[in-house]
Amino acid sequence: MLATQNAAAVGHELVARLREARQFSDELFRVVRADSLYERPIPERHRIIFYVGHLEAFDWNLLGENVFGMKSFHPEFDRLFAFGIDPVGEGLPGDQPSDWPSLDAVHYYVTRTRAALDEKLANGILEPNAETLDGFSPATLLNVAVEHRLMHIETLAYMLHQLSLDKKVQQESAQNLDNFAVADRMIEIPAGQTTLGLSRDAETIGWDNEYEADVVDVAAFAIDRYKVTNRRYLEFMAAGGYETRIFWNNEDWEWRNACGISQPVFWKKAGDRWLYRTMFGEVQLPLDWPVYVSHAEASAYARWAGQSLPTEAEWHRAAYDTEDETERTYPWGSASPDERRGNFDFHRWDPAPVNAFPEGRSAFGVEGMLGNGWEWTSTVFAPFPGFRAFPFYPGYSANFFDDRHFVMKGGSARTAACLLRPTFRNWFQPHYQYVYSGFRCVSR
Repeated sequence: MLATQNAAAVGHELVARLREARQFSDELFRVVRADSLYERPIPERHRIIFYVGHLEAFDWNLLGENVFGMKSFHPEFDRLFAFGIDPVGEGLPGDQPSDWPSLDAVHYYVTRTRAALDEKLANGILEPNAETLDGFSPATLLNVAVEHRLMHIETLAYMLHQLSLDKKVQQESAQNLDNFAVADRMIEIPAGQTTLGLSRDAETIGWDNEYEADVVDVAAFAIDRYKVTNRRYLEFMAAGGYETRIFWNNEDWEWRNACGISQPVFWKKAGDRWLYRTMFGEVQLPLDWPVYVSHAEASAYARWAGQSLPTEAEWHRAAYDTEDETERTYPWGSASPDERRGNFDFHRWDPAPVNAFPEGRSAFGVEGMLGNGWEWTSTVFAPFPGFRAFPFYPGYSANFFDDRHFVMKGGSARTAACLLRPTFRNWFQPHYQYVYSGFRCVSR
């Protein structure tokens, strides 16, 4: 009876989380003015209207048949909205707004899909110990649906950030944080072991690339106490960092030249001063905010500084390990994430000063490792030993094990709290500037 009650409680919690995630995604789309939903703010991505349909198509394709055995009411939309675009590819998409269904048709698809799934969820379909044809429980698939939506809410923020300001509806954004002078220094991290990945016996549910747990020996190193700030990045630019060939590898230099890259994409030059484009306006460049740049730009800065980007294992050790060789749930300990410990979980639209959350520091004294911007590592995204692709989503990770993507760790202001677990891995290709991702350097 207790197991049944626990399973029922898990089911109710997941359904509540799905409804909350839907609320977040609905609120995000309302940021876009209704006449601008067919815009394409980032050339490499789909038009915004695609994502309105995609979130529901994903839920339907994952749950509708696999879990509930329902027959599709709109197979064409199930296929049309099934897959997004990775910014690595040959050429840019050339579709026109007229190639997409009307907003009314997409909204009807969203409404009907939700109603069909909700009817099944209300009937207690998440029976304990039930399995789908792929061998995964309905609860696991529902968790995948929730986290998939939450991840898109973040990546959609990257897209909407690039949308013209006159095409957005202004929102409130908390920014009143104390800003003390940033005392830059490096923190010494002793040699030791760190555990990457998630054991298949763990109670925590992860994505396929999080498995299996892998113990790694890490040599001693030193790491920046804070993320690299806009102030420090200005020094790199003033030293000719974008024009100096030696700081860039061959592919990154070719990209820089071909695309005319000469500054972070969030910066704008106005006469002799720099402005920063926030989600809803332009402000004087906040010098103590973390700089958001591509992996190529972060790597060039690190070479200029005579340092390197951390490996995934180094980053993980600095964030979660301790002097006594135990590992914390979060850098600060076991307490759940809250606004005192970092800039995450949708509380803000934009970054905060890198030293704004001292209560979030790790056991070694490294600050701001969760939230306020993902952090690039030097580690190419690849499977851990024992990796097995999810049969219900085989391309989620495997399609990106191509030596063209790099692991990011941490989280941003728009990262949901449930994705702040130590094993979660994000990744992007090195020339994509739009991600809310900064970095810190290491010396070995």
